[in-house]
Amino acid sequence: MSPPVAPPGWSRWLVPPAALSVHLSIGQAYAWSVFKPPLESALGLSGTQSALPFQLGIVMLGLSAAFGGTLVERNGPRWAMTVALVCFSSGFLISALGAATEQYWLIVLGYGFVGGIGLGIGYISPVSTLIKWFPDRPGMATGIAIMGFGGGALIASPWSTQMLKSFGSDSSGIALAFLVHGLAYAVFMSLGVLLVRVPRGEKPAASGPSALDGVQVSARNAVRTPQFWCLWLVLCMNVTAGIGILEKAAPMITDFFADTSTPVSASAAAGFVALLSAANMAGRIGWSSTSDLIGRKNIYRVYLGVGALMYALIAWFGDSSKPLFILCALVILSFYGGGFATVPAYLKDLFGTYQVGAIHGRLLTAWSTAGVLGPLIVNWIADRQEEAGKHGSSLYGTSFLIMIGLLAVGFVANELVRPVHARHHIPAPREAADDDSVQPQQSA
Repeated sequence: MSPPVAPPGWSRWLVPPAALSVHLSIGQAYAWSVFKPPLESALGLSGTQSALPFQLGIVMLGLSAAFGGTLVERNGPRWAMTVALVCFSSGFLISALGAATEQYWLIVLGYGFVGGIGLGIGYISPVSTLIKWFPDRPGMATGIAIMGFGGGALIASPWSTQMLKSFGSDSSGIALAFLVHGLAYAVFMSLGVLLVRVPRGEKPAASGPSALDGVQVSARNAVRTPQFWCLWLVLCMNVTAGIGILEKAAPMITDFFADTSTPVSASAAAGFVALLSAANMAGRIGWSSTSDLIGRKNIYRVYLGVGALMYALIAWFGDSSKPLFILCALVILSFYGGGFATVPAYLKDLFGTYQVGAIHGRLLTAWSTAGVLGPLIVNWIADRQEEAGKHGSSLYGTSFLIMIGLLAVGFVANELVRPVHARHHIPAPREAADDDSVQPQQSA
């Protein structure tokens, strides 16, 4: 499937909506916590077990993005969006069969493995194209699209909650909800497949810098640099801290205030998930656009440093004030989303645009690691604390302190980022060249 080239006069502002149609769909992953309590009740699962489809989905997101990044660069965004559509929708259909037959392994296979491949390919599908359309504002451009991934749960959370109320929260009701998700997202994602275009030539904008100006590093060379691995650590730590709250958001806020005079209902907990999604979405466009003004390193100092402070406030005072808990969680999730939206522009600054999509795909293995690490820390510690007879906010204190330490590690890694050495640069990059055929330019 050859990538469609924009005709003369094509507006570059039509490309972000195409990306949004895919990212809003696959962003449903952030509403997984709505399905956790019904699945635990219907299939007799623990909190750690019910997190497995989400965890595997994030693992497959990173792995498919890493291994498929070069294919996305070579085949173009329409091919990538089509693959994402098929895998993501099929994952829901397989999960529907699993819920209907009460075979939990089918839900893990469908939502986690097959759907996770759709997550990864769909996530990176528009990144390189957007940066080439908007070389003058890369943070804003990627923020607009990746905003959709963060905002997907803003739609999916209340929608899924209402379906579970209408269809029932038993295994058959969950199966029907999965089925509707799979069919609806297939239709919506097809809009992006039909609309997306790639720019003609190297200067899609009427004015401004060329997409291929400046330092250029191939994907193969990028993974050999310390800058890549510093950014890997930065992304992994920031994602672990955010996903630790996000994956368990609904039961977490319920537990925190279960022993107070103002307990949180299931519908209010779903509303909290939607609020987190809004913060996640707003952070992706707001903070990434800010990074165009103050620089990528400075904005990550905010994400990691202030994020650690927010976790400290929740750990020490969160159970005494519902507004404080919600506010701190919203800030953390805005940084979480901002980190995702800013990292493609950070990569562009360091490695250029030549194979930024493939480099981005490889970097997303950090998300795979964090997708296991964050939920595992929070769920495993909460399960052990519950077995020890603890309840309420005591289930999460230790895991929050761990998150503070991880954010500190990320802060240090960000400080170590420096410009890429000239020995990793490549001469006169060619759009059609495969990264395995490019040799590094030796410095004098």
